[in-house]
Parts: sequence; C-alpha cells; structure tokens
Amino acid sequence: MASTWLGVILIGFFAGLLARLISSDPRNPQGCLLTTFLGILGAVLFSWIGQVTGMYAQGESAGFFGAVIGALIVLGLWRMLINKP
Repeated sequence: MASTWLGVILIGFFAGLLARLISSDPRNPQGCLLTTFLGILGAVLFSWIGQVTGMYAQGESAGFFGAVIGALIVLGLWRMLINKP
C-alpha cells in the first residue's frame, strides 16, 4: 500500500514538472508540493476523461503521459482562473 502511494506521488511530481516545463509560463504554480499536486490532479482528470470517452476501461488509470496531458489541461484552467479580474 505504501509503495503504491509513493509511486503515485513520484509519478505526479514528474508529470507536473514536465507539464510546467512544457508550458513555461511564470503564472504556473510553483513549488514541489504544488507541482506534485498538479501531476496527481492531471492523472485523475485524464483518467476520468479517458473513462468517459471509452479510452480506458472502468478502474483503469492514466499512465505517465496521460498524467502530463491532464496536468497541461489543469494548467490551462489555472491560467483562465488567474487572468480573471
């Protein structure tokens, strides 16, 4: 169980880091915890999108690249919220 959570945290961190590097915007969330949260949230979001669209079976989760794509979607939503006056 602990190794599963450690894997989720590590994959989330690296997926969030790669998404931040790809988008390279100064308004991106900064810090290790926010980067990890970004990657984990991206994986959850892309898993849900994949299950709704039929890309993944029920109970399957997104892999590393799915987490990066999901994190990029989350970053896009983040920028939309930050730009609001």
